[in-house]
Amino acid sequence: MGIWNLYFIAKLYLFFIGRLHPQWLLNLLFALVLVVRIRHPALSALRHMLAVVAGAALMYRESELPPFARVVSQFTSLQAFTPAYMLELAQRVITREMLLVALAALVIFWLVNRWVRVTTLVLGALVAVPLWQALYGAGEPGGIAGARAGTATAALTTGAALGTGGAEVAASGPDARLAALRNQEALRQVSFPRMAATPDTQYDVIVLHVCSLSWDDLDTARARDNPLLQRFDFLFTNFSSAASYSGPAAIRVLRAACGQPEHKALYDPAPAQCHLFQALAQAGFSTRMLLNHDGHFDNFLKEVQKEIGVDGVAPPPNTGLPVAMRSFDNSPVIGDFDVLQRWFRDRQQAGGGPQALYYNTVTLHDGNRMTDNRLSSLESYPLRLSRLLGDIDKVIEMVAQSGRRAVIVFVPEHGAALRGDANQIAGMREIPTPRIINVPVGVKLVGLPRPNNSTVTIDAPTSYLGLSQLLSNLIAENPFAAQAPALASYASDLPQTQMVGENEATVTMREGNGYVVRTPDGVWIEGKP
Repeated sequence: MGIWNLYFIAKLYLFFIGRLHPQWLLNLLFALVLVVRIRHPALSALRHMLAVVAGAALMYRESELPPFARVVSQFTSLQAFTPAYMLELAQRVITREMLLVALAALVIFWLVNRWVRVTTLVLGALVAVPLWQALYGAGEPGGIAGARAGTATAALTTGAALGTGGAEVAASGPDARLAALRNQEALRQVSFPRMAATPDTQYDVIVLHVCSLSWDDLDTARARDNPLLQRFDFLFTNFSSAASYSGPAAIRVLRAACGQPEHKALYDPAPAQCHLFQALAQAGFSTRMLLNHDGHFDNFLKEVQKEIGVDGVAPPPNTGLPVAMRSFDNSPVIGDFDVLQRWFRDRQQAGGGPQALYYNTVTLHDGNRMTDNRLSSLESYPLRLSRLLGDIDKVIEMVAQSGRRAVIVFVPEHGAALRGDANQIAGMREIPTPRIINVPVGVKLVGLPRPNNSTVTIDAPTSYLGLSQLLSNLIAENPFAAQAPALASYASDLPQTQMVGENEATVTMREGNGYVVRTPDGVWIEGKP
């Protein structure tokens, strides 16, 4: 096979470090085709050209990269990425260690190929390794557990069982449970009462929609003990964002007054009563909107304006505010406190009745580059996270010192996938695993008549409907009134929602202590607990 031996040696190496999930039979057949001698020069050249295309396509399908159809569908968006971000992504796929190993393999191959039939060894490995995997897969070391955490690559779209945690799940079970869940969710809705027209107990609702933060990211960044999380009056520890990308996540939170729809239904019109901010408007809140970015990427701003459910709502420009960082498309990202401070000053000067604010921040988005250092976005994430949480803490203090009352809701869109997994590089969220969709949601009541020194922790599986019910409860029985009940009573019997994550092609669903994944071809497999 000549130089093609290096192709298969590279695949074996990537398999052993857990970065590739080869389809062994196809690889063996491909190798046998390459072994056959073709004496006609033109036909031999044609075979090599076709082999390059076939080999590249096969390796792509076996990799941790998104399905090729997904890449093609997002080509316009990908064109907006800066060269620096594209280079950073490439470095996550092809590490320095891989390049060193490739160089060493090339040197060794050049030295031994004169005396050893490398092709024979490679063919033997293509037969022996899958047999060894089948016999001893349960004891695979490190990265060899090929079917961990359900992958959308070809190795799983065939429905094959790929070692520990990759056994195929009977389709009827998860399909039936998912259908039952969706039927139940379609019937659920939260209604909002009218807020009492008592100025001395009225309050604002400030929804902080934070891109790219999960519990797993907090652990990876060593920030789980951040003081902000301890300041919340309510903390959801088992909250499902359901989405792994910003657009769907925004639609879900803005439709939080109804049960969780399936992904494709997000782009159909929703009943008016599902729109959270429309419900808050009917409850007596005027609606405001704020971003710390321009909102142009993927038409995010237009999507939010449509789904907020109240006509004429638009974010004010961030003109004059200092740029804290540059986004992955080189657009400016403003510091969170700067944006919220300007809004709050205007809100103080304008006065008036209670307001409901939707604020979206991309401070933690993958690919952001801080203006005061040259760190990659993965390296700077802990710094950006510390700055974001510190800014939110300052916002709480600012509202408290003003004497105004507010219910501040901190709800992430989805996780950042900081550490990736066996099937997705860091930052990739094609498979909405629990690591990505289990997000920290906190609610802070600013201006309570009596200080609250404890946090009500909601450990039950919840999602946006539970958060909406909590907000409805806070309106129905004002917590800022002198005779308000204990805070724990507001969180009693909140509607629970099983953790189900969805995107365009993949579904994940909690099952006991683990989860299952429905791959793009409809096959259910077990994911890593």
